[in-house]
Amino acid sequence: MTVVDRFLQYVKFDTQSDELTNMTPSTPGQMIFARHLEKELQAMGLKDISLDDNGYLMATLPSNTDRNVPTVGFIAHLDTSPDMSGRHVCPRIVQSYDGEDITLNQAENIILSPTQFPELLDYKGQDLIVTDGTTLLGADDKAGIAEIITAIDYLQQHPEIKHGDIRIAFNPDEEIGQGAHKFDVPLFGADWAYTMDGGAIGELEFENFNAAVAKVTFKGCNVHPGYAKHKMLNSIRVANQFVIMLPRWETPEHTEGYEGFYHLVSIEGSVEETVLTYIIRDHDRDRFERRKKELEHLTRKINNEFPGCASIEIKDQYYNMREKIEPVMHIIDTAIQAMKDAGVTPKVQPIRGGTDGAQLSFKGLPCPNIFAGGLNFHGRYEFVPIPSMEKATQVVVEIARLVAAE
Repeated sequence: MTVVDRFLQYVKFDTQSDELTNMTPSTPGQMIFARHLEKELQAMGLKDISLDDNGYLMATLPSNTDRNVPTVGFIAHLDTSPDMSGRHVCPRIVQSYDGEDITLNQAENIILSPTQFPELLDYKGQDLIVTDGTTLLGADDKAGIAEIITAIDYLQQHPEIKHGDIRIAFNPDEEIGQGAHKFDVPLFGADWAYTMDGGAIGELEFENFNAAVAKVTFKGCNVHPGYAKHKMLNSIRVANQFVIMLPRWETPEHTEGYEGFYHLVSIEGSVEETVLTYIIRDHDRDRFERRKKELEHLTRKINNEFPGCASIEIKDQYYNMREKIEPVMHIIDTAIQAMKDAGVTPKVQPIRGGTDGAQLSFKGLPCPNIFAGGLNFHGRYEFVPIPSMEKATQVVVEIARLVAAE
């Protein structure tokens, strides 16, 4: 079975995660998919297959060499984003893309156009897998799962390629930030691993945001507006005052690369009470800490004008994995060489977001992120070039070979 065959089969499973259920996995479709994959791995004859009640599936391709070789792992996630439906996905292959608009859904006039998505032109002449315009595609991260399993199958069919023990794992709920929370690192038993969860071909990432969420609550006082002078305190207005005190250019729509930001993600309010929810992001740990202190400072400033009005709660979410990867940079060197050996130009860049690999790195499993090939994740315009999936599969094979050779 090819990587494309597997991918087209996997996207039929509805595995959209849901942060409101407070369960692991957060949705039943993820466990259904995990059981399907468990049967596939059993049919392939892999060893040490385990699927726990939380939906974490692990397996081993045993070493075929007598040498003492480190155990390397490959990880991908079962779920798709809650941002758009992943039910009844109807993928379509556009052969030899000609660089023009792609009609995804004629009835609803949904067009995938290089005018809006110029990166399409990077794949002119290639076969692309697209949606029907009514769902996301699921390349994030079913492309990664398909690539890992296809690579393992290839290694089984080519015993002349020497490798050590290879551990693979597929986990739930990455899209809601819970993917690594119940990941049993000692049971996994790898010396290091790679998540196959990146985007465009060549991406290699070992830096990500430090991340926190902040909730700022403003208490008001509501009285009849006709008699409100010197009595009313409108919490919505005070919250608005807080919002404009933050630098307007340090927001997602004005930043790129290593630039951090404050991102106001929700406002829930009435005269009596308003709650602002922010996410705070920065690659630099010191700047990250200063951003949190700035929010606390502004809260105190509000309280100086309106005593007792404002309170803030800040919770760290994850940290930049770079500090855990730098002591073991050989795992990055291996990935770079594997890409070159597969004919892929490495593109080392920071992640402007998070990854299971970041949390796993802080749990003792160094885990950078490698491309899976998809683009425009989390929406109807998601697509994946077939050659990118094939190259990602080759990269997994090459990493296994290089680790044994080194």
